[in-house]
Amino acid sequence: MSAQALINPEILSWAMHRASLSVDMLARKVSVKPEKVSAWEIGETKPTFKQAQKLAKATYIPFGYFFLPRPPEEHLPIPDLRTIESAHVHEPTPELRDIIKQVQIKQEWYKDYLKSSGQEPLSFVGRFSIKSSVSDVVRDIRETIGVGVPIRGTWNEYFSRIIQGAEHAGILVQRSGIVGNNTTRKLQVSEFRGFAISDKYAPVIFINSSDAPAARLFTLMHELAHIWVGESGISSVNAHDTREEAFCNKVAGEFLVPEEKLHQAWNEIESLQTNLSVIAANLHVSKMVVARRALDCNYIDNETYNEYYASVIKVFQEGGGGGGGSFYRNAAAKNSVRFSHAIVAEALSGRLLFRDAGRLLGIPPSKITTYKESTF
Repeated sequence: MSAQALINPEILSWAMHRASLSVDMLARKVSVKPEKVSAWEIGETKPTFKQAQKLAKATYIPFGYFFLPRPPEEHLPIPDLRTIESAHVHEPTPELRDIIKQVQIKQEWYKDYLKSSGQEPLSFVGRFSIKSSVSDVVRDIRETIGVGVPIRGTWNEYFSRIIQGAEHAGILVQRSGIVGNNTTRKLQVSEFRGFAISDKYAPVIFINSSDAPAARLFTLMHELAHIWVGESGISSVNAHDTREEAFCNKVAGEFLVPEEKLHQAWNEIESLQTNLSVIAANLHVSKMVVARRALDCNYIDNETYNEYYASVIKVFQEGGGGGGGSFYRNAAAKNSVRFSHAIVAEALSGRLLFRDAGRLLGIPPSKITTYKESTF
């Protein structure tokens, strides 16, 4: 008979709640009957060590946690600015916690790399505060990333130009809808849309690709505003209430859809869809961005905006959620092109082991050269 693992039932309950797993869901993950999981949770019986290891893997906690006297206190490493109607949202999922850890590992490597190369701190990080003029911040972002008001092209091209400009200025822009390469660990847009980690050497923006593409443009600008005021934070879909989020929303909105232009173009007698289509075409942004700006400027109410946003998300998800595509292009988006360039250059020069380069990039070490040829 296999030896039993004397796990703390309280830890198992905590781990299940933390991972949003019911008894039935966890039972399927570890290939046992629900009755057995229930017995473990109340302490009637104990799992074997092999079963306990499966429980740890299924709930995304270190195996040793099961033997603690009480659940550990967990704190997010960056401010949690996610609020809905002035109330803080539920506890972060393991997916959100883990993606932040992964981003921070890359950021720390890149920061050390820059310092060892003699890189000076970036002057624009924290140049302003939330008490600054919105128009001053918008103007400075445009000058720093070299992206003016578009006069032609699609919103998607505008999105790409802003990312390229931000990376050229020294900001790592990372985008993904999953944790690492694990397609079963999806990032939920209902939990967060993005986050920024401000740093004088290696600022990072992360965009949740589970969100509709049309909404990511606003998220990108919102997180850029965080870098300019030197404030890290996690942002949610309906973050209106914190002062930092409100200010960053204003900066993003003014950058993409200046209030004066919105006021000139909005036609009260036309439908919402007509207004969104006409203004989006004229300003080369997505209709989602115009809807967001219309909300901020009180042309539509919160209920109307949420209904429209939900419809956009539904269409995106029913269309497959944007999965697929080139593995290497997806890897470049997850890592940021700037970060990838640095890692590949260090690996090919012999200053970084291919094993470590592959681990940081999330690709097989043997594919480093292929990655370079496919994405740069």
